[in-house]
Amino acid sequence: MDNGPGHTALTPLAFLKRSADVFPGKTAYAYGDRRATYREFAAETTRLANALRASGIGPGDRVAYLAPNVPELLVAHFAVPLAGAVLVAINTRLAAEEIRYILDHAGAKALVVDAGLHPSVAPLAGALPQVVTVPAAGADPDPAVGGIPYAELLARGSDDPLTWDVDDENAAISINYTSGTTGRPKGVVYTHRGAYLNALGEVTHSRHTPDSVYLWTLPMFHCNGWCTPWALAAIGGTQVCLRAVVAGEVWRLIGTEGVTHLNAAPTVLVAIANAAEAHPLERPLTVTTAGAPPSPTIIGQMEELGAGIVHVYGLTETYGPYSVCEAQPGWPALPTPERARLLARQGVGMIQTDGLRVVDEEMNDVPADGETLGEIVMRGNNVMKGYHRDEEATAKAFRGGWFHSGDLGVRHPDGYVELRDRSKDIIISGGENISTVEVERAIDSHPAVLEVAVVAVPDEKWGERPKAFVVLRDGHAATGAELIGHVRESLARFKAPDSVEFVAELPKTSTGKIQKFQLREKEWAGMGRRVQG
Repeated sequence: MDNGPGHTALTPLAFLKRSADVFPGKTAYAYGDRRATYREFAAETTRLANALRASGIGPGDRVAYLAPNVPELLVAHFAVPLAGAVLVAINTRLAAEEIRYILDHAGAKALVVDAGLHPSVAPLAGALPQVVTVPAAGADPDPAVGGIPYAELLARGSDDPLTWDVDDENAAISINYTSGTTGRPKGVVYTHRGAYLNALGEVTHSRHTPDSVYLWTLPMFHCNGWCTPWALAAIGGTQVCLRAVVAGEVWRLIGTEGVTHLNAAPTVLVAIANAAEAHPLERPLTVTTAGAPPSPTIIGQMEELGAGIVHVYGLTETYGPYSVCEAQPGWPALPTPERARLLARQGVGMIQTDGLRVVDEEMNDVPADGETLGEIVMRGNNVMKGYHRDEEATAKAFRGGWFHSGDLGVRHPDGYVELRDRSKDIIISGGENISTVEVERAIDSHPAVLEVAVVAVPDEKWGERPKAFVVLRDGHAATGAELIGHVRESLARFKAPDSVEFVAELPKTSTGKIQKFQLREKEWAGMGRRVQG
């Protein structure tokens, strides 16, 4: 296709270049006493990109980061692609074996790791790509991890100008690994074009302006922070980095930094709203929430504090948010419970999307009656390019020409979509996906276990958590605490079940398939959760 002589490829790199030109002296990011203007942000990015190139990082190479929401990871969102490479931001809550799998599967050529997270990779010493350590207050580097200090990496770079554009807008800018909802995590490939367009969608729907002060309560490793690092740079806002989400610190920063925006899963909002420091807000605060369906209760609580809620929905495969619950003109006048109920729906496609569909097994749209269940499917510029090194899974995900979310929902008469359940076995705990298959495999590896089934059970804080139903081998004994500890040896702690129930047998079909829905029915009785067989 001939795009004409004036065509340039879309890339979010252009956002930082523009803001460095337009807002050179404006604060781009803040982290404690550390501040950087947009001119300085662009200079840091250039130096790091040149340093990566001097370290042997070439076009298309994958550079992994294991770090909390610190400036180094923010800079990496621009510097790694500026060097022509692909950013792989790893979930900081993963166990060593899970990190090893991602590094190997991505083919990472370098790993930049926060010193505070050295314990997560120390067991992999000797099997890591070239390592760079970012200093962390109160955390000493582990000599076993090896590598060089971050300052030494930067010293390899220069201030030589680089080109803030790309030849191919459909080239990968990042790979984000899912939480392994079908066992092994999948590498979701984002493109420069998709990141550019999704970032602009975030600017629009989260209502950002050059006066935005955004607080990082959402992990940058999660869908590249919903593309927000690029979005704030596009509009010339300020990003306030936050190493760990502690409700008291969130409230302090809202006051001292003049925070106007934050993104967070509903569980984080619960912590913020119920903190001892919670108080009516002194200035407008826009809260964009997703990761699990927020309850009308927490929406109401945040509104009572003075926050404006933007409810979005999406997946790792859709660059984060794909739909938004657009508020209609008459909604503000409604009673709080009714307004919160409407805002809890997943809504309609964002401005940069092709919109949501809810379809049956033959890909026909279900009636817009608010009752007929179907699968939510999407397509468009902010749907992934595919799964890294997994053509079979990619083809399956896009059967019929649309990405299949695996989420079940309904379409209401007003056209708004509402999520009613996830794929029957996936557990959504505090915005993190947990694979029951993965947890079952970990438990089943214990010598005392004969059979196991893991299902989601309700949890007041996290929405839902894993529970294991276990049949022990004859003549063997084990305690629940022992099995939970066994899981934590191979998986991240948040994936381990909170409770274990020992049973004589598991419910099965005539062909021997375990009927998990029977286990879920008992746990969710009276809770309103739709139980799928």
